[in-house]
Amino acid sequence: MTTETGLFSGIVTGAPLALPEEAARRASTVPRSAGVLMDPSPDDRLTEIFRRAADPENPMELRDLYLGRMESELGRHSTRHELARGWRESRVRREFDTDGVLTSRATVRFVKEMFNYYFRDDLYGELRPTAEVILSGGAVDEETWGLPGVLKECVSYALRRDWYGYSDSRGREASREAVAAYESARLGVPAYGAANVALTMGATFAISSLADFLLPRGTTTAPALCALPNYPPLVESVARRTDVRLVPLPARDGTSSLRPLIDQLRPDTPLVLLQTAANPTGALVPEEELEELIKAASPRTVIVLDECHEWLGRANALSALRAAPHVVRVSSLSKNWSAPGIKAGWIIADSAFVDEYYEYASTTFGGPPSFSYTLVEVLARMERWLVTGVEEAGAEHAAEFEPHYGIRPRALAAAFHAYRSDRLARQESLMTLRDAVTGGLDLPGITVMPAENSINLALSFDDYEDSYLCFRDLLRETGVSVFPGLLTFCLSGGSVRITSARRWEELSVALDRLADRQHRIRHTLRTTASQRKKAHR
Repeated sequence: MTTETGLFSGIVTGAPLALPEEAARRASTVPRSAGVLMDPSPDDRLTEIFRRAADPENPMELRDLYLGRMESELGRHSTRHELARGWRESRVRREFDTDGVLTSRATVRFVKEMFNYYFRDDLYGELRPTAEVILSGGAVDEETWGLPGVLKECVSYALRRDWYGYSDSRGREASREAVAAYESARLGVPAYGAANVALTMGATFAISSLADFLLPRGTTTAPALCALPNYPPLVESVARRTDVRLVPLPARDGTSSLRPLIDQLRPDTPLVLLQTAANPTGALVPEEELEELIKAASPRTVIVLDECHEWLGRANALSALRAAPHVVRVSSLSKNWSAPGIKAGWIIADSAFVDEYYEYASTTFGGPPSFSYTLVEVLARMERWLVTGVEEAGAEHAAEFEPHYGIRPRALAAAFHAYRSDRLARQESLMTLRDAVTGGLDLPGITVMPAENSINLALSFDDYEDSYLCFRDLLRETGVSVFPGLLTFCLSGGSVRITSARRWEELSVALDRLADRQHRIRHTLRTTASQRKKAHR
């Protein structure tokens, strides 16, 4: 039999996050964006798939045609000859324009099927033996930058206390109150209380459940609007329940214009799904345009803000209109706190909305995992202290917790010091790595969009018009796996995504291999040009 001690009685701090000198050196060479434009609108190459399909509403046929063209272009490196044959035997059957692509249900499912194919059949299937450096995961390397030791202690403490029983379907009230105070601090106004918060099982689940809750099929006339780029499971969860219009948002100089989204609003638009920091570019939405979107939308239009990539960048002032009654904000522990497997997060919304969501949650999934409530509460309180400039926790901060935690002010002070140190060191090292990768990819034939937020970078190779073909060639030639832009609804060009939050030992190998490839290509082009000159003399 053990005697239970108070929370924070024993803290395990994180490992030092020292980066090698080479990473800091490469980070110092990061180029500025200098007007780089990335537009996810469909191009003619994608539209051709719809023109050739026997049934352009069949996403599986679209997928096979897309893959077949790629296999045909791979030539002797093709591994799926039947798909290549299918492409060669296809023909143009109809006209199909960009608007048709953006409003077709098949487009959403096609991209989702390509997303599935990439992970299931290619990267972690047939091609896994060739993937020596995987920079396509989209998450922080949790073994290097995992949960701070303070938060790990919260999980251990909850398990030691056997706190994993049934609970309120919105989550424990103290945890919700802590999240509300943290999110109010982020907005700079006392916008929320516990009644505005529901804890969830991560962001993907939360948005899927919101779509299910908000969009009973057959109850809407106008399509939901889904901004691009976006994450395929999220868009598919909306498209399963109602018609969808995809709205490409061009990004330049670290920001994504919301003008196309504002222009598509209708009085009966049921829902808008928007990432406030785009995946894969890390581009932020301008706060003034977000205010304009919220004001322009009907009170009956629910605006769902996916804020999960809104971190690891400059601290911008957030608009108080994010707390408008028809706005629902979604966050999770997956990215910012390196804990995708814990499946924990929250939604922030109008209290009447959360009350209705309670009935949906209690009927559909019961409630979030209760062992994570202490973790969420401590995280939210300490993050609020960071946002409000607290450097040392005192007795007044210990008083925020319920007495049964047995928290002593001295233990809390040590815990917050450890948490603050872990978080600041983690942020500094991850931003240095992102800059190092950005600088390392400043190579002939590559255009990089420096990210303002997130751990992801978008880049394009001059010799590619197709992002999936680019992935296949890079993997074969260098052993480095990148993430095709198509899989984030970048429906044109050859842009790919690289995740920079990996160990430097992996990143440096990948950068060197990609640099060698680009220099070989440049040398080959110069040699070919020289030979042509000699032949014409």
